[in-house]
Amino acid sequence: MNSSEMVEILKSRAFLSAKEARKFCDTFFGVIMESLGRGDRVEIRGFGSFTVKQYKSYTGRNPKTGETITVRSKKLPFFKVGKELKEIVDK
Repeated sequence: MNSSEMVEILKSRAFLSAKEARKFCDTFFGVIMESLGRGDRVEIRGFGSFTVKQYKSYTGRNPKTGETITVRSKKLPFFKVGKELKEIVDK
């Protein structure tokens, strides 16, 4: 599902206009991204939680040339699925 499809579903199920549904989606996901950008944890009960994981730098290898390179440390978003969502997907 992409965002346009989500907007269409919100329009029909929540009786919103296309503009309102788009604004809701943009706001909802924008708040999650802002929170993760600050390093906060976002939990949606039954669905799952989003956190930011810190990865240390390490020595890697360029697969094309075989040259040894240093991969710098980084932060990446991480999603842990909730119990209810896990059960729905597993049915």
